[in-house]
Amino acid sequence: MKNSKLFTLIGGLGIAALSVFLISADHIDAPAVAGTTADITDFYAFQGENNNNFVFAANVQGLLSPGTPTDQATFDETVLVEFNIDYNNDLKEDLVIQAIKRGDSMYFFGPSVPAMTGLQSTIATLAPNSVKISTKDDVQIAEKNGMKFFAGPREDPFFFDFNKYNAVLAGTASGFDNPGVDTFAGSNVLSIVVELPKSMFPNGTAGVNPFAPSTRMYNVWVEAKRKQ
Repeated sequence: MKNSKLFTLIGGLGIAALSVFLISADHIDAPAVAGTTADITDFYAFQGENNNNFVFAANVQGLLSPGTPTDQATFDETVLVEFNIDYNNDLKEDLVIQAIKRGDSMYFFGPSVPAMTGLQSTIATLAPNSVKISTKDDVQIAEKNGMKFFAGPREDPFFFDFNKYNAVLAGTASGFDNPGVDTFAGSNVLSIVVELPKSMFPNGTAGVNPFAPSTRMYNVWVEAKRKQ
């Protein structure tokens, strides 16, 4: 399998998708990448509308205002966004799905076994899929071999009352509001989304979730890696 140049981790956000939630940085929390083209705001992993599919969505470059800031925001051709899938619960990636911008399109590679694990990656260049990067006036979704792909601006879906959160931390909050104030309402992100059949993954690991020990689980996380 041919591999491209080396990429090194510069930012990461992890969850154990479809399993146990882990604390992670988001929305300019990570000082090394805050405000850069590699800043991951959030990562989502869930069962698709077609319950035979998984959906992975990574958002980068958060807090974009509508209009010119969003219209001028672009994916970085030197930044690889990598979805990592661990199906045997050893907390190491067994499969990866890689996404990187080339020209006016986002190219996707995988799911495939990574050439290396951990902080560094190379792109497996075999049989890529691609989708033209969407704009607000031209939304593109590509479909191939049961998979769907999207890349482009979206409204930030994350609901978070930042002022109330700070008040709770400071011990000055008088209670919780329902539903609270969505601090990120109206701001945008650049999204990378892939939907693919569950059949592309080996069975996950049973016994991980104490509330559903017979349910097989996967650990899934996303990283941003810059070309070296």
